[in-house]
Amino acid sequence: MNYRNLGRSGLKISEISLGGWLTYGAGVDDETAKACLTTAAEHGVNFIDLADAYARGGAERVVGEWLKDFRRQDFVISSKLYWPMSDNVNDRGLSRKHIMESVEGSLRRLGTDYLDLYFCHRYDPETPLEEVVRAMSDLVHQGKVLYWGTSVWEMDQIEGAIGIADRFLGYRPQVEQPRYNMFDRHIEETIMPLCAKRGIGLVVFSPLAQGLLTGKYNEGVPEGSRGATTQWLQRELTEANIERVRRLTDIARDLGLTMAQLALAWILRRPEISSVITGASRPQQVIDNVKASGVELSEDVLAEIERILA
Repeated sequence: MNYRNLGRSGLKISEISLGGWLTYGAGVDDETAKACLTTAAEHGVNFIDLADAYARGGAERVVGEWLKDFRRQDFVISSKLYWPMSDNVNDRGLSRKHIMESVEGSLRRLGTDYLDLYFCHRYDPETPLEEVVRAMSDLVHQGKVLYWGTSVWEMDQIEGAIGIADRFLGYRPQVEQPRYNMFDRHIEETIMPLCAKRGIGLVVFSPLAQGLLTGKYNEGVPEGSRGATTQWLQRELTEANIERVRRLTDIARDLGLTMAQLALAWILRRPEISSVITGASRPQQVIDNVKASGVELSEDVLAEIERILA
């Protein structure tokens, strides 16, 4: 496993990380989830990405139970807040009240006294940005959070947070978590240049486009698959994209890689990326994904990929 600094911070995180979205505490039974986590740890993964909204605290609970058998300091554990956790009108968003109460809930479920990373899961237009920055800075001062960050924020929103933090001698956001994969490259235009300029790390989710970039749909949509049972792939599961994946799969095969490994290595070609957040419902998927760490794609291969994606 290779490790990269989180932006310009001194924190090092594994190039391939493991996330709990749509899996742990919900779609995957607890024992299988813990087996995936153990396999990830055995293969050098040190970054585990969570959110309180994942299975309404279920993902944090499972990881907290698993973590009891390991050294806490060996892992970089993140959580997020923003989405409603109950019908309470204040149990959502980024108000100071919700931030302070949410972090306590996450710490309790995880069985730890600090989070390495704490993300604002979306931008909150109903809360003044100064309130958000001051609250997150206070958590850093208290030692409950080591670094804070944003997720799916726009360029001007991130810049605004940096400006407020500098003005009041608070802590800047150190990391942004956007969606990024071969079929969704919107961050290349503004977010990547901003993060590079400001020293902000990028940890990206949905690197395999909800399974499309694994090649599992090359011969059609399997019964019971995510493409057949959810709306997550509705926009991208087109015949044109499937044909692109078929051509990309041929490139991967020639390189001795799986389609998923090629897709992950393609993301890691960018120095702005600190880590790629992968999901896994079986330990073998973890083993396959971590093999993408350290894979270098030649200029010729990258050029051919660009021709296919265009």
